[in-house]
Amino acid sequence: MIKTGSNFIHVGQIHVDTKPILISTVLGSCIAVCLYDKRLCIGGMNHYLLPFWNGNGLQSLKFGNISIPKLIESMIDKGATCNTLEAKIFGGASINFSSCQTMMVGEKNILVAREILNDYKIKIVAEDVGGNNGRKIQFNLEQGKVLLKYTAKSNFGDM
Repeated sequence: MIKTGSNFIHVGQIHVDTKPILISTVLGSCIAVCLYDKRLCIGGMNHYLLPFWNGNGLQSLKFGNISIPKLIESMIDKGATCNTLEAKIFGGASINFSSCQTMMVGEKNILVAREILNDYKIKIVAEDVGGNNGRKIQFNLEQGKVLLKYTAKSNFGDM
């Protein structure tokens, strides 16, 4: 059961903690990467909207190619190593059927997460990605487990 009162993160945010807390977010085409170090019981989650920052404007954690490395760096700053990290990825749904299918933002978000985690040699131990429904997830840093609940499509948008 997903509990209330957890630390909620929005698009463009990262939360890394050494305490046994809950981190939650709601996803549509966005992606959340959850990293966990079993040895140190350190965990972190990001939430990004688009796969790539194109170099225009300010770098932002709203982009996967900025957010994922920053999440990894934040975990390393807390004492984790890439060898001890495990990843779980969620989101990447195709929420808006009226938009051009060539955009495929959700699919691109999934691909960038897999590629960057592979570049860092961080194993993906679980994922629930794609599809047409949004997701609410809650990451329990005490156990390293993620609870997931699908959202109703008609009442959903990325947050």
